[in-house]
Amino acid sequence: MPRNNKKKMIVDVLTIFPEMFPGYTETSILGRAKKSKLLDVRVHQLRRWTHDQRKTVDDRPYGGGSGMVMKPAPFHEALMDLKALTKTGKKTVAGKKARIVLTSAKGKLFTQQDARRLSKYDHLVFLCGHYEGVDERVAAKLADEELSIGPYVMTGGELASLVMIDAIARLRPGVLGKKESLIKESWTDGTSLEYPQYTRPENYLGWKVPKVLLSGNHAEIEKWRSEQQDKNPR
Repeated sequence: MPRNNKKKMIVDVLTIFPEMFPGYTETSILGRAKKSKLLDVRVHQLRRWTHDQRKTVDDRPYGGGSGMVMKPAPFHEALMDLKALTKTGKKTVAGKKARIVLTSAKGKLFTQQDARRLSKYDHLVFLCGHYEGVDERVAAKLADEELSIGPYVMTGGELASLVMIDAIARLRPGVLGKKESLIKESWTDGTSLEYPQYTRPENYLGWKVPKVLLSGNHAEIEKWRSEQQDKNPR
């Protein structure tokens, strides 16, 4: 697996709704990472890799059933153009540093551990499904893994990919600025939630900050924070 360093992370997204992405990826932390050349999110219109006049990306499912299923060819041709796959579906030399993720309601649940694992790659490709689903050959032959963000179904994989991109990118060196910001977060150890945080004023509408946080006793503060984390194990 590639080593984690300050190289730019490239994220390619294949979707039929590219207009959903700029408002999020170009603001806040992700926007700053882009300006600092630590992150490059490139969103591609999947219909570019179709060959009929209507730019069709879906078709009726074999065996019958409701809804339409996204075809494998546009995904495959796009991945070849992105130099992530060859015609036969094999990884290219450049593709060895890449990880291809299919967003899928039936995929493995995405966790903080997955975010940390994927942050070590320099190139990620997200395949966003839509309609009734994606031809199974995309999952079996093109993607490295299928990931879901929860036990529910959305209209498409765009929001799921944005959630994962955000969680992954913030773990890249330099994106948050201070490494310390990542040390005591929720899910850092895979189970614990972050301790409660308070700021000024000390008393707002009778809602008071716990006295231990005002004590200046760092040992007691750390003990309190540890106890608060232990109250919410997952």
